[in-house]
Amino acid sequence: MTRVATATSSQIAADAALETAQAGGNAVDCAIAAALVTMNMEPGVCALAGGTYITVWTAGSDPVVIDGNVAVPGIGSKIDTPQPVVVEMEYGGGVQTLVGASSVGVPGTVAALELASQRYGVAAWSQLFTPCIRHAKDGFPLTRSGHYYLGYAGHRIYGRSADGFAALHDDEGNLRPRGELIQVPHLADSLEHIAQEGARIFYEGELAHAIVSHIQENGGRMTLEDMREYRAIPREPLLTELCGWQIASNPPPAIGGTVLAAMLRLFRDASAANLDEATVAQLVAVQHAVLRYRRDRLDLTHDLAEESAALLAALNTGQFPGKYQSASTVHTSAVDDEGNACAITASSGYGAGDMPAGTGLWLNNCLGEIELNPRGLEAAPAGRRLPSNMTPGAARNGERVLAFGSPGADRITTAIHQFLVNFLQYDMSIEQAISAPRLHVELRDDGDRVAAEPGIATGKLQMPLHQFPELSMYFGGVGAALHEPAGGFQIATDPRRAGGSSVSNR
Repeated sequence: MTRVATATSSQIAADAALETAQAGGNAVDCAIAAALVTMNMEPGVCALAGGTYITVWTAGSDPVVIDGNVAVPGIGSKIDTPQPVVVEMEYGGGVQTLVGASSVGVPGTVAALELASQRYGVAAWSQLFTPCIRHAKDGFPLTRSGHYYLGYAGHRIYGRSADGFAALHDDEGNLRPRGELIQVPHLADSLEHIAQEGARIFYEGELAHAIVSHIQENGGRMTLEDMREYRAIPREPLLTELCGWQIASNPPPAIGGTVLAAMLRLFRDASAANLDEATVAQLVAVQHAVLRYRRDRLDLTHDLAEESAALLAALNTGQFPGKYQSASTVHTSAVDDEGNACAITASSGYGAGDMPAGTGLWLNNCLGEIELNPRGLEAAPAGRRLPSNMTPGAARNGERVLAFGSPGADRITTAIHQFLVNFLQYDMSIEQAISAPRLHVELRDDGDRVAAEPGIATGKLQMPLHQFPELSMYFGGVGAALHEPAGGFQIATDPRRAGGSSVSNR
């Protein structure tokens, strides 16, 4: 039996991976089983009807990124100008987002998971759903991160669905306490249908009809043709070399992989043996430069592939074109002792709040994530993928193989970059590299600043400092799993968020 190590966002998800490994699954199977639990059993944080990226690097093969991100709807739609529902929350210091049926992008997660299973898994598709179906029937605990977010969004967003609101709130309308078992009506039935009939029922069958009917009845553009035409797309990843490792991350039309690659290439010549004051200042300069470039160029371009290629080509020649100056993602990493790695990051935005009747499936609001999709409901022609911060990755150095990733909105790339710097450049263990304090450059209308956790040497910064009193989930939630033939497994989840891990035995 293949041995598999998995790092993910909850212990019940890690246990799902372990159960799958004990049934004969490999790293890809275990990552999918765990991801299905995280997507369906962390309401508010993520949902199955959203988008995902899957990075797979199997032994003896080239890496691949499966693009299952949401697409712009509207193929054949007669609605010219959908009406947004604007919601403002105090979450994260204040956020504005668009919710409701018109904010829903064509979901890609189910198609991407099925493609990864068909190409790289060894377990039966239905087997991968067994743990999450069981939790949907028996109830699952409301997570810490979910409870925190729903404290802001429970009424404003998740009050839009009677079934969904009742699952999350008591009879007096109060959010259920952290750890209380949640049962979402009809969710188990929908999961069982997908497990038995595959992605077809989600994109062409009764679930597709339920989703599209709900969206159209409530003023959205999505059509059955949008769902039928959706395909998960295998893409060639971006590859970056660091300390003898080849690191694979997701390419355009995602943004996260390009930003991560740029940070890795700009910082890899840092000469210090640790993050002393001068090196911290260099790290801040790299973040500031890349994040400003992203805001000013990548976020606004009509051809992200061309703009990203120009940026990375300039970095390869040492000519950086500039000066140094959502709540809702989950991640799973898995490796096995056959040398396979799989990393899955999924998002549903802040959530549309809508749940088509009889499905138990919350819908995404990825069109309404204004900070990531500044064009809003008029994002692009129908069928085009939306941009994304998600950056699941895999890396190799000889027979050593690593899977990694993080949730955390625009902090995803900075969290992963600092993890990789700590592990590869500063030779920390996986656990030390994840637990070390982090910083993040915040681009603000009232002046850019550096957010930092305690323990960062900030004495030489030339920017205002936003000092956090302790480690915070604001800075992401990295999960990583490593296998090396000589040393076996290393695995760790982030102390900033509730997480879970598992290692199967022979």
